[in-house]
Amino acid sequence: MLFDVKPILRDPAKELTFQFEMDLSDLEFSGRHPVSRPVTVKGRAYSSADVLHLELTARSVLDAVCDRCGKEFLQDKEIPYSCMLAEELQDEDNDEIVLLEQGKVDISDLARTAFILGMDTKTLCSEDCKGLCPRCGADLNLGPCSCEKEVDPRLAVLAKLLENK
Repeated sequence: MLFDVKPILRDPAKELTFQFEMDLSDLEFSGRHPVSRPVTVKGRAYSSADVLHLELTARSVLDAVCDRCGKEFLQDKEIPYSCMLAEELQDEDNDEIVLLEQGKVDISDLARTAFILGMDTKTLCSEDCKGLCPRCGADLNLGPCSCEKEVDPRLAVLAKLLENK
C-alpha cells in the first residue's frame, strides 16, 4: 500500500494516520503457518524538526506451538516499527532511513518486513514451561514422570558410594 506523505513534507504541524489489514497466512515458519488471522497495522507519519518520521504497530494472534512441550496455544503478537523518511539518501548504510519514491512509501512492505523480523525464534507456552521428559515423553508441566533418574556414567562411581550409605 503506497502511502503519500507529500502533504506533510514541509509542514511540521501536520500528521497523517493510517490503518489497514494484511494477509500473511502464506508465511511459513518451521514448517507451520502461524499467521492465520489478519495482521492489523496502525500508524502515523509526522514531521518534526525538518525530519519526517513514520511509526507503525502490527498486531495479530498467532497459532503457536510450544517448542518445549508441543502444546498448541494462541499467542498475541505486537510488533512496533519506526523509521525516518527521506527524499534522498546521503548515508546509504543507515537502515533507519527509508527512501521516498515521488513522496510515497510502501507501508505494507515495511509492516510485512517488520512483522517477519519480529517473529520469535523460540516459542514457549509460558516462561516456566518444563517441557517433556526426554525418556518417556510425559508432559512435566502436569507433574513429575515415573522415570528413574539416570546417573551420568562419569559419576557412576560416586553414585555407588552414595548407595552404600
